[in-house]
Amino acid sequence: MTRTFKASASTGRLQGPNIDVPCVFGTGGLVDAQKKTEGDKASPIGLWPARRAFYRADRMDQPKTMLVLDAISKDDGWCDAPLDPAYNLPVRKPYPVSHETLMREDGLYDLVVVLGHNDDPPQPGLGSAIFLHCRAEDGRGTAGCLAIDRDDLVKLVEQLRPGDLIAFEP
Repeated sequence: MTRTFKASASTGRLQGPNIDVPCVFGTGGLVDAQKKTEGDKASPIGLWPARRAFYRADRMDQPKTMLVLDAISKDDGWCDAPLDPAYNLPVRKPYPVSHETLMREDGLYDLVVVLGHNDDPPQPGLGSAIFLHCRAEDGRGTAGCLAIDRDDLVKLVEQLRPGDLIAFEP
């Protein structure tokens, strides 16, 4: 049975079965998913399925989860170049066009849940790399993702199942 976890910009909380924690969205606010553009720093309003997860094995123990889970390597990236055939897909570095590095030094991607925004199939320019990831220590907003404290994210990942939905709500 699919479950929905609701992240509300108005309350600043992510709530669902067995969880009620602070969250932050993109610094560009929330935007209708069809108006999302690459680089706008806005989080897309909608229901996004949990697809899979990645974690930093050099910084944390492997979480127990029903999601597909892989350790991040130094070669892992995510394409954010709208005109590239790999747009909004994982890539191996070095990669010849613009991409995010998954092995970040700032800890934001120590644990990452890939959300199913603009991925079936990806439409050029409608946004890429919409993740649920660790919140910055200073609590600042994201570049368009949803973020919660790392310890809370570990607890959430331990209960997430493939297809569970994360709702981005105003």
